[in-house]
Amino acid sequence: MLSSLIPVLFCIALGWLVARIGWVRDAAIKDLSNLVFLVLTPALLFRTMGQVRLQELDFKPVVLYFSVVAILFIGTLLVRGFSKRAAAEALSCVFGNTVMIGVPITQFVFGDSALIVLFTLVSLHSLILLTSATLIFELAETREATARGDQAPRPLWRTLLQAARKSIIHPVPLPILIGLVFAQTGLQLPAGLDKGYR
Repeated sequence: MLSSLIPVLFCIALGWLVARIGWVRDAAIKDLSNLVFLVLTPALLFRTMGQVRLQELDFKPVVLYFSVVAILFIGTLLVRGFSKRAAAEALSCVFGNTVMIGVPITQFVFGDSALIVLFTLVSLHSLILLTSATLIFELAETREATARGDQAPRPLWRTLLQAARKSIIHPVPLPILIGLVFAQTGLQLPAGLDKGYR
């Protein structure tokens, strides 16, 4: 497994070296990040999930993952108390970097087939965690506002709806969901486009 991680570590070291000697200027970092996050990563997510049939998906790792997340999240709230700060700490404990770090490590260690499991998880990751955290934030805010005698914040359903929408309309889960829908149509990417990706 260590040998599989060597390319990832090498890329990290190479990126550090390139930045250190100034081959990539600070002004270009934002543009490179946008290219990767808004163009290249969504293309990878769409292409991978665009070849998957729903009956091939394995949700057991997803159930296991979110079971552990729930234990850590609730445990943090129990230890730290029910407040906005505790909710932020609980979210930071469970919200992992499942794309920028998770994708290359998973692909190098377990191969392309493991990406399907990872992307299934990623498609639900932000939606479940951010919506749940927003719910806790709003409930804590309501409780604190009531204790202060202030006016209650805006309706909870509207806040949760907005959180869910932002979790889906996002460069990560959206191409996964679109790719999965595309796969169910039985269509294939044009050969030239798919070959160009490779």
